[in-house]
Formats: sequence, structure tokens, C-alpha cells
Amino acid sequence: MERNAQRLNDTPVLLAFPFRPFFLLTGLYGAALVAAWVAFLFAGLALPLGVNPAQWHGHEMLFGFVTAAIAGFLLTAMCNWTGAPPLKGKGLAALALLWLAGRVVMWASGVLPLWLVAAVDLSFLPALAVYAGRVLVRYQNHRNLVLIGMLGMLTLANALTHLGFSGIWRAGAGVGEVLALDLIAAIMVVVGGRITPAFTANWLRFRGGSPEVVRRSDALDAWALRLTLLMVPADLLLGWPVVGAVVALLAGVANGWRVWQWRGWHAAAEPLLWILHLGMAWIVVALLLKAATPLLGLNPAAWMHALGAGAMGTLILGVMTRVSLGHTGRPLTLPKGASLIYAFVLLAGLVRLAAALDLADYRISLTISALGWVLAFAIFLVLYWPILSRPRADGRPG
Repeated sequence: MERNAQRLNDTPVLLAFPFRPFFLLTGLYGAALVAAWVAFLFAGLALPLGVNPAQWHGHEMLFGFVTAAIAGFLLTAMCNWTGAPPLKGKGLAALALLWLAGRVVMWASGVLPLWLVAAVDLSFLPALAVYAGRVLVRYQNHRNLVLIGMLGMLTLANALTHLGFSGIWRAGAGVGEVLALDLIAAIMVVVGGRITPAFTANWLRFRGGSPEVVRRSDALDAWALRLTLLMVPADLLLGWPVVGAVVALLAGVANGWRVWQWRGWHAAAEPLLWILHLGMAWIVVALLLKAATPLLGLNPAAWMHALGAGAMGTLILGVMTRVSLGHTGRPLTLPKGASLIYAFVLLAGLVRLAAALDLADYRISLTISALGWVLAFAIFLVLYWPILSRPRADGRPG
């Protein structure tokens, strides 16, 4: 059946649907980036960087690793939202190569002009936003245009980091990183807030349970997003950290109440669901830590890594492991051994947070966290490469 499907479709399997190349790139880059970073810190690995290494690491996690995952999910989900055909073949390859070009120039920033590095790196998000926006407008799916606006703002945040790298505005790298964290948090609030309760209710219904225990409120969803997005202007009030703390506290409470209403413990028997609930809970932890940072004098790395190593890592792997199964015509059952993916990424987030809060030896905990992170993404690649690189199990195109 697989051979017949391939004969009927000249498009290579890896370019048949956006989640296929972008999820593999996310897995590869997630493992490689953190492994290289720890090797740089503790093993003397030389990186040909023309920018501050710590800022480079933050940039690549946010604008390299995370944006690949966003592209894979957004371009795939749009087809469900609109009924539009997927971006595939040469068009998909061109977009993936544009992302890859950004990673190459960032790794070679020590030998390339920084203006060229910025020009290449800044091209991916606008290309993604323009394509996705045109599809949403053409199919009159105006509800999801908010995500396109966030991609535009994320491009601005990336531009600020490059202003910092070039020395034009040295504070720009730090400001851009914080704004990117705020915006990615908002994107997760939107995406996770739609799929987590919906998937949980559907699962309960399928098992003969009561989907009504999963409660949703459009008003609460709207306020959770508004307050999370409000962190962007609040964080631009440089020198007024208390304002950002108050907004983060309100956003944390709103998102925490929303997660509580979803009653995630009812899905404790399904790993593909409870991992999404835990990912959303990490966002709440990060927002509350952000609120406490200026008030209690915490290290900002605590909320940043609760959001990064915790929420982003957990949600990205949770979404990729589920979407990859559903969109390749396979049962929504976690492959054997894949629970280790979740165990290791949760370990990575918890230990990295402990390091940021000075609750453990920095060198040892950072090494353990990095090892957990790399193992999580490496196991994802091993188990999901056959799923993502082969035709659909049901013989359908895509």
C-alpha cells in the first residue's frame, strides 16, 4: 500500500505536509543546540560566534528551535481550520530551507557580517506570516489572524535582538528576548487553550465518560490571552519592573484558573493528554515566578527557564507526539518507550528551574537538565522518524 501511495503522489513523503519536516527539524535542533551549549560551557567547545554566547543561546532557542515548532503546527492546523490544501513540495522545502539558512548564519556569525546574519535570520518569520495570513484571509478564517499578528510582533522582537548584536542598541538583545518569551507564552495560551480542553473532552466522550467535567469559558479564555499579551507593553516600560510583575500575576491567576477548570486529572490515564495539561501548568508557574521576581529578588532566569525548559519543551513535545500520530493515520496511542520523552523533558525543566533558584549545584544541575532535554528530543527522533518519514498508515495522501 505504501508503494502505491508513493506512485500516486510525486511529492516526497517528507514534503507532503508541513509537520513532517518541521517537527523533525525541531527535534534535531532541540537536541543539537542544547548539547552544543553545554559542551561550550563545560567542555571547551569553540563556537564561531560574533555575538554574546548567552544571548546567542537564548536567541536560537526562541527564534530557531521554537519557530520551527510553531511553523510545523500552524501550517498543519490551518488545513483543519480552513479546509485549504497543505503547503507541500517545493514551497514547503523553500520555507524549511529559509529557516535552516537562519540557523547557519547564526552559527557562523563570527565570520559573516552581522548585517547579513540579521537579514537572513529575519526573513523566516515574515515569510511564514505572509503565507499563513493569506490562507486565513482567503478562507475567511479571521479568528486565527491573531496568531499572524503575534508572528509579526515576534519578528519585531527578533529585530531588537539583532540591534543588540550589532551594537546599535545594546539593550535590544535583552529586551527582544523578554518580548519573545512574552509572545511565545501568548501563542501557547492560544494554541494550548484550544486543543487541551477539546482533546480531553473528546477522549472522555469516546471512553463513555462525562466530557462536561471539562469546563471552558470564552470570557476567561479572552482575559487569559489579553493579560498575557499585556506583558509585552508592560515589559517595555524599562525601569518599572513592578508594572510587569503585577500584569504577570494577573495573567498567572487567569491562566491558572483556566487550567484548573479543565480538570486534567480526569485524563491521567492518557499520556498524550496529561502532558498537555502539565505543559499549560508550566506556563502558570512561569508567570507567577515572573511576578515574584522583582518583589522577592529572584533570579530572572527562574521564570525564563520555567517558561522555556518547562512550558515550551513540554508543550512542543506533547503537541508533536500527538499530531504526528493523528496526521499520519495512526491510532492516538503513544508508541512503546515514548513515555520516556515526557519523563526526560519534565526532568529537564524541573532541574533547570532548581538551578536558577540556587536550590542545587549549578554545574551539576545544568548538566543533568541538558542531558534530560537532549535525551527527550533524541528519543523523539528515534521513535518518530519512521512515523514522519513514511507514508500515512491508512494510505491517504499527506
